[in-house]
Amino acid sequence: MERKIKLIWDFRGPSAHKTAKHHEIHLKEYVFSEKLAITITGFQDVNEMHSIAYLVVTDSEMKAVRDRLKPHRGQLYEE
Repeated sequence: MERKIKLIWDFRGPSAHKTAKHHEIHLKEYVFSEKLAITITGFQDVNEMHSIAYLVVTDSEMKAVRDRLKPHRGQLYEE
């Protein structure tokens, strides 16, 4: 079984929540258009001035998606 990687985009400031929520819409569109193997996306608030949007990809898809979408960071995804 392939590893799953969580690609993360960080947003900071008073509009971080809205920006992360909107960014997830584009991530969902990307998943659909590219027919990615995993369809897990999301956003969450770290605190009132920091939110993240994320996309989970397989290890084999990671480099292509990373190079195209330029996430700020990544980590192993655990369900």
